[in-house]
Amino acid sequence: MDNEKLYEDMKPKEKFEVLWAESGLADRPGAENLWQQMVALGFFEKPASIKHHSNHPGGLCEHSVCVAEAAMELCRTNHAFKKCNRNEVLAAALLHDYCKVGKYRDKGNGEYEYFDAGLVGHGEGSVIMAQQYIKLTAREIVAIRWHMGAYSGSQDWDTLSAVYDRYPEALCLHFADMIATHYDEVPF
Repeated sequence: MDNEKLYEDMKPKEKFEVLWAESGLADRPGAENLWQQMVALGFFEKPASIKHHSNHPGGLCEHSVCVAEAAMELCRTNHAFKKCNRNEVLAAALLHDYCKVGKYRDKGNGEYEYFDAGLVGHGEGSVIMAQQYIKLTAREIVAIRWHMGAYSGSQDWDTLSAVYDRYPEALCLHFADMIATHYDEVPF
């Protein structure tokens, strides 16, 4: 993001591409296959939700960019996250909701329906799907897995605190997701 004005004028998919390269994801073995799969599954066209944040075509990409930008701001400005590996936080932010490409189905009339078999959470699902193509670091895996925070359910609450103490990248991604979802993507 050397040229902020140029970056700010980009469309969400173009911003995603810049952030993808900046994170180092583009240089990993299997990255090209992952990118092609993301395109084939409609990552850049699908919504991030049906009733909530970024609930429009292209919203999943837009949301991922908003989360990545919020995470980078937290890494730059918040003392708790200044020691985080920024590339790993950025990679996790870009992939944290990847599994949603398979959860929103086009009804054929411009609307989407939600489908979830409920067998794994979407943090786990995103890790599993991404690792079919690239190797994620331990910090990326943990950040993506735990990005939902306490919203993942009371069964996780005892572990969650230990995760955030050991992996500040996970807490950073959770905060960034909440900032993007509840503030940056809310129409005023």
